[in-house]
Amino acid sequence: MEHRYYGLTGGIGSGKTTVADWLGELGARIIDTDEISRQLTGRKGQAMHDIREIFGANYLDPEGALDRDRMRQLVFSDPGAKMRLQNILHPMILAEAKTQALMPTTAPYTMVVVPLLFESMRYRDWLQRIVVVDCTEEDQVRRTMSRSGMDEAAVRSIMGQQIERGMRLRLADEIIHNDGDLAALKAQVVQLHQRLLAL
Repeated sequence: MEHRYYGLTGGIGSGKTTVADWLGELGARIIDTDEISRQLTGRKGQAMHDIREIFGANYLDPEGALDRDRMRQLVFSDPGAKMRLQNILHPMILAEAKTQALMPTTAPYTMVVVPLLFESMRYRDWLQRIVVVDCTEEDQVRRTMSRSGMDEAAVRSIMGQQIERGMRLRLADEIIHNDGDLAALKAQVVQLHQRLLAL
């Protein structure tokens, strides 16, 4: 049977990582594009030469990795800088995700976790179904503040760069509602896994 590739996305603080971890425990292969991005922008990462060439050494930390805080401040204040960074990273992230996806696996399907899946427009022709993890904007702010230490204005600034919640839900093939307790969330994940197995 042909191997199947699905996408998992959602706004910041929606619970994507928790859902992905549980799907992995249930047997899915998980490819996390955030993890790929961290590797590409780490010390000696594949993207660092281009980042240094385009943005300068000021955007590297002492180890030679991307200075994430400084770059975050730049891209939120300068749309052109954001576009230049995306033009470096997004093709590399997609290429590495597809490389990992071609590796042999006994998993019944592969779930590719892409925070900006709808925003990037690079994944829809590859992934056969898109799962959105959804919660209220208030929950997004509260969860992100508690885990990251960012203030509300910073979190809402990030949310403002992402696709609007209603549009994300309209584009979804499957929706996980993360608005209850963990037991309710896990029950939905198990049901999703069963549906994906049956496709």
